[in-house]
Amino acid sequence: MTVVVGYLSTPEGREALATAVDESLARRSELLVVVSDKGGHATPEQVGERSEDIARIIAPLAAAGLEHRVVEGTGEVAEDLVGTAETNQAELIVIGLRRRSPVGKLILGSNAQRILLDAPCPVLAVKPDRS
Repeated sequence: MTVVVGYLSTPEGREALATAVDESLARRSELLVVVSDKGGHATPEQVGERSEDIARIIAPLAAAGLEHRVVEGTGEVAEDLVGTAETNQAELIVIGLRRRSPVGKLILGSNAQRILLDAPCPVLAVKPDRS
């Protein structure tokens, strides 16, 4: 079985990855890191920065002996995560959520909502630490 995590180079993305690593180790499952550009419009500079960031986050996973793969997304975050989970028979999807204002809490982000509604397995949503 596998744990799927959506990763962006944001505090929410880093928290999702850290939580997914813990879940993968506890479950003795492979970790699939799905990297999608929001909107799919990355400049060559952003692609280079993303490659460096991925190399930096993946190195500790390999050192810890955690079985993992990086999956390049299409830019449609919800579709990428749900599709990867379905294809790999995932047992869990981990996503990071932004903190929202009281009014913003009435409306969940569209990607998060689509993932929660369409996921073929449980979804764990985490927020970054305030510190």
